Amino acid sequence: MISIERLIIQNFKSIKDLNLNFNQELNILVGNNETGKSTILESIDMVLTCKLYGKYLSSELSPYMFNMSATNEYLDSLRKGETPTPPSIFIELYLNDSPEVSKLKGTNNSLRTDSCGVTLTIEFDTDYTPEYIRYIQNPSEIRAIPIEYYKITWQDFAFNSITKRSLPVTSAFIDASTIRLQSGADYYIRKIIDNNLTASERAELSLDYRNLKEGFADKPYLSRINNVLIENPSILAGKELSISLDVSGKSSWESVMTTYLDNIPFSYIGQGDQSILKILLSLEKEASETGIVLIEEPENHLSFQNLNRLIKLISDKCCGKQLVISTHSTFVINKLGMNNLILLKEGMHTRLSELTEDTYDYFKKLPGYDTLRLILADKSILVEGPSDELIVQKAYYQKNKKLPIEDGIDVLSVRNLSFKRFLDIASKLEVKVRVVTDNDGNYQDNIVKKYEEYDKFQNIKICYSDDNSSVTLESQIVKVNDIDKLNKVLGKQYADKSAMEDYMRNNKTECALRIFEAQEEIEIPDYIKRAITIE
Repeated sequence: MISIERLIIQNFKSIKDLNLNFNQELNILVGNNETGKSTILESIDMVLTCKLYGKYLSSELSPYMFNMSATNEYLDSLRKGETPTPPSIFIELYLNDSPEVSKLKGTNNSLRTDSCGVTLTIEFDTDYTPEYIRYIQNPSEIRAIPIEYYKITWQDFAFNSITKRSLPVTSAFIDASTIRLQSGADYYIRKIIDNNLTASERAELSLDYRNLKEGFADKPYLSRINNVLIENPSILAGKELSISLDVSGKSSWESVMTTYLDNIPFSYIGQGDQSILKILLSLEKEASETGIVLIEEPENHLSFQNLNRLIKLISDKCCGKQLVISTHSTFVINKLGMNNLILLKEGMHTRLSELTEDTYDYFKKLPGYDTLRLILADKSILVEGPSDELIVQKAYYQKNKKLPIEDGIDVLSVRNLSFKRFLDIASKLEVKVRVVTDNDGNYQDNIVKKYEEYDKFQNIKICYSDDNSSVTLESQIVKVNDIDKLNKVLGKQYADKSAMEDYMRNNKTECALRIFEAQEEIEIPDYIKRAITIE
């Protein structure tokens, strides 16, 4: 099995410098917008095909392919009166040492290791140096990189120039948003035809199709139109003008086939079904002929149920191949396994490969958990349920006159039993996390001992009350607030705090919502104040 071991990128699109290792089978790319997920997929495809968006790279060169930071450094240098060499795009792909790619082995790589691989460089061609020197005489007029003076070098690690035909490894780049179904459908139909029809049966169908078209030309309405055309003089003297269906050999019955789903033409079915069909037909066409499959955000337009079905089909189709997926879907991450996740963030990349097997299995079995919010967050507050979430939001708003999310703080409601699973992730990614939790009548056993393994992490703080007589959030709120204020906020008339506490415990979410929406401010328990002070 041929697989990618390492990818090095310099100055390509959003990526200034990247050195990324890959798992042999599955890799999941996750990150916010503009962090380079698509760029990584494009880079792999480009270094293996010398094409961009399916077109030859030589005709697709653009100044906007270059990293903006590298471009600005180059232009600033020109304006200072210097004579810089224009920046280069460099992509290097290291492959596993398998017999199929042994001829690509050598030391023609930036790490100078004896490895199998391919390198693609888009760089200034020194043959154009005299023209370039004249071009930069007026640096104030230069707004972009002069790609007209560039060349493309495509080589293997054995110092050999390569072509698509000579490269023993290929990739399939599948992006449902850019796939035109027809080519996939044609391929799929042709494959079924080839496997199920004999030559004589295909010839008989072709004859029937020709007869059908010729018979159409004899229809009286069409004959009337042709009589009118014949009566009018043709542009070409002595020639009769008429219309009919194309009966030439190039117009075969296979070429007019189209795809139907439940008797509905493809273009009229829902976007979700279109996405699934596009991806699966592309896998039939491309992935069957390649060892490396690249898929861009397969979750687009899909419901939970359909996404579950698609992920299962992708996994089955790509068995025995290396798969690289970019996604914004928590479901995809949890379902395929967070041990395969590569997080792209602020120019860096991080893996979750050191999580315990229990944590992997936990989220894989319960893929509804929104782990992506924690993974992508800079700061998070974990709470036990929706009522706790509303109180934390209220506390933050009272202090800062805005909601936590406006300051980039995500408040996540998870079950108490899941706290440690989320903290396992946070400890690896160094996400700043605060946990708001009840002491359940014994803070030493239920909190101090339970979470002692996370004491060593500066980014993780467990926020709780050490008052064992105040077991829940509701009892903590009643303890620090005047009964009259709580009656006013909740619209009640309780005479003592005990009755108020019972009511709040039995109506957790309703009471929390009233407190959140109330114009009046309430006193906030100290442990929640500590939680919202997250810097």
